[in-house]
Amino acid sequence: MKTRYVMLHDENRCIGCQACSVACRSVNQVPETVSRLQVHIEGPFGATPNLHFKYPRISCQQCENPPCVTVCPTGASYIGKEDGIVSIKQKLCVGCMYCLAACPYKVRFINPVHKGADKCNFCKETRLKEGKQPACVSICPTGALMFGDANNPESEVAKILDTIATHRNKTHLGTRPKLYVVPTKKGRISL
Repeated sequence: MKTRYVMLHDENRCIGCQACSVACRSVNQVPETVSRLQVHIEGPFGATPNLHFKYPRISCQQCENPPCVTVCPTGASYIGKEDGIVSIKQKLCVGCMYCLAACPYKVRFINPVHKGADKCNFCKETRLKEGKQPACVSICPTGALMFGDANNPESEVAKILDTIATHRNKTHLGTRPKLYVVPTKKGRISL
C-alpha cells in the first residue's frame, strides 16, 4: 500500500508557543520575512475567569488533489510518487506565482533568497530524508503535533485518526487536505 503521510494538529494541546515555527525556519533555512508555518493566536474568548484561546495552524495542507500542482506550467510543483508529499523542484520554478494564486489556503510564498515558490513539505528534504519526524513535530513541547503514514494501521497517527473527531479545512473544494485538526474545546489542556 502506498505511503500517505499526514499531519495532525491538536488545538487543545497547542499553547501557541511558536516553537514549531522557529524550528521550521531553522531546519529549512526559511528567511525571516516569510514563513512555511505559523500558529495564530485567536482570542481570548469567554469571560473572566473562564477565558480560552484558539491556536489554528497555518501551513500547507498537503492536498491529495492540489490545485497548485495542476496550474504549474513547468512541473516544478509536483506530488511525490513514493511519499505523496506536495513539493517544489526549485530548478524548474520560474516564479510565475500561478501556484500562489491557485492555493485556496494561501500558504505558498515566493522565497526572497532563491526567488521561487516555497511552502511546507513536511521537511522532506531535511528531516524526513534522515528518517526523522518533521522539525515542528519533534520540537512541540505539548505533543500537539503528530505525523505519520495514515495508510499504516500500526502507525500512531492512523490509530489516533480512527479514535478521535477531527476536521480538515475547505474539504468542500475537493482538495482532500492531509492536515487533520482536533478542534479547540473550552477548558484546560490535558496532557
